[in-house]
Amino acid sequence: MKRIILDTDFLIHCAENKVDYVEEIRRICNFSYQLFIIDRTIDELDYIIENNRGVIVFNAKLAKLIVTKKGIEKIKTEENKTVDTLILANVTKDDIVATMDAGLKRKLKGIPLIVLRKKQFLVLME
Repeated sequence: MKRIILDTDFLIHCAENKVDYVEEIRRICNFSYQLFIIDRTIDELDYIIENNRGVIVFNAKLAKLIVTKKGIEKIKTEENKTVDTLILANVTKDDIVATMDAGLKRKLKGIPLIVLRKKQFLVLME
């Protein structure tokens, strides 16, 4: 079973564009998988909610609500680092990372990615 790790930026982009990433991932992945977030993702969403204004706050709240309602599993980490750093430290060649972060994409050479295309649908890039 593959792990699909969802990045904070990915969650916010999907909320902003009203993309049901759970259904979209089901559509593009014809193999056994489980969705995960890094445990610090919720902290990152809370930080965005508390320190910003406007539509980004709405999107972060919506992203947090969806993660909670869908019961997405958390990868426990001991370190107090950024979510991107923790993803890089915990990802293996058998994992897939869902992200929109260009910097993280560059660092994940050789790791399959799920990205949002045309603000409408997800694509698996292997």
